[in-house]
Amino acid sequence: MTPVSPAVDAADPAQDLRRRWAATVAEARGPAAREGTARPDPAPYADNLLARWSEPQRRYHTVAHLTAVLHRIDELAYYADDLPVVQLAAWFHDAVYRPDRSENEERSAALAERALPELGVGPARTAEVARLVRLTVTHDPAPDDRDGDVLCDADLAVLAGSPDSYAAYAAAVRDEYAFVPDPDFTAGRSAVLRHLLALPRLFRTPMGYDQWEHTARRNLTTELDLLSG
Repeated sequence: MTPVSPAVDAADPAQDLRRRWAATVAEARGPAAREGTARPDPAPYADNLLARWSEPQRRYHTVAHLTAVLHRIDELAYYADDLPVVQLAAWFHDAVYRPDRSENEERSAALAERALPELGVGPARTAEVARLVRLTVTHDPAPDDRDGDVLCDADLAVLAGSPDSYAAYAAAVRDEYAFVPDPDFTAGRSAVLRHLLALPRLFRTPMGYDQWEHTARRNLTTELDLLSG
């Protein structure tokens, strides 16, 4: 499946995201819903989600991250079985985000389970969106989980940035956890990095693995070495 990306509104990126959201919801509802009963306007739901992604406690998990993940999904769309479901999962995967809590993914999935039926998205696709959101706890999809591969690869693509962009990402993550003392942050962050490095593959799609795996592992190893130094 080849995605059709809407034109980007450079003057108002949020408006471009709203257009993307409306198009994704329409696709997820399916042709029967589009031709049948009137459904709620998706715009207020987009506004609610964008407000969540703009909360003041966020430094990395921001609208910029959402935008980056959606763009990576565009690049990886060929590998998805149900592209609108993966796109919706991107919108919801960090919609609830409090760095001092451990249940963010579960609460984000529950939000999707409430909102999507209201929007006219069917039960099967709603359940799949919620499953994909919960998968971002481990970023370890099953071997035959093509949609999980795409979402997780898109979410982890930041790990394969240039040294400067990776350093900016790592600094933003530290800023989100500014309330955590340095020794505790170092221990927790090091555990996350070791978990990622222990995965047989960080990236499951052929494109993600070929283009991002080596650089991401180098960046993760460098950060872990710096934390351990």
